[in-house]
Amino acid sequence: MSSTQSLPKFFVWAPDYTDDGALQRRMAVRPPHLENIKTLAGQGTLRYMTPESVDAAAADKKFVGSCMIYEGGNIDVVRKLVEEDVYYESDVVYCRGVRWDKEKLVILPIALATALPPVPST
Repeated sequence: MSSTQSLPKFFVWAPDYTDDGALQRRMAVRPPHLENIKTLAGQGTLRYMTPESVDAAAADKKFVGSCMIYEGGNIDVVRKLVEEDVYYESDVVYCRGVRWDKEKLVILPIALATALPPVPST
């Protein structure tokens, strides 16, 4: 599935939890999270994620959350994609989300001032 300019765009801000175990939970599930990002980016659904969240070594960055632009049919479609991410899903052991603070999650429709770059071909 390739991205189309006609799909609505949504800004997503998913702040991290700030408790003592948050970084350890983040790093424990980071590989499947990154695989999901690659899949969604390849489909053209996830159009942007802050580079420091993907490329930086954990020891070099203080993680505070993820900022993303999704393309989807409506806000419910985008919310479902966000809620299926391992960083959002509930973790029974910790009694809260693995990484993203669900109560502070923001998903808003946006109008872009400039066009997004085209989705790279794989």
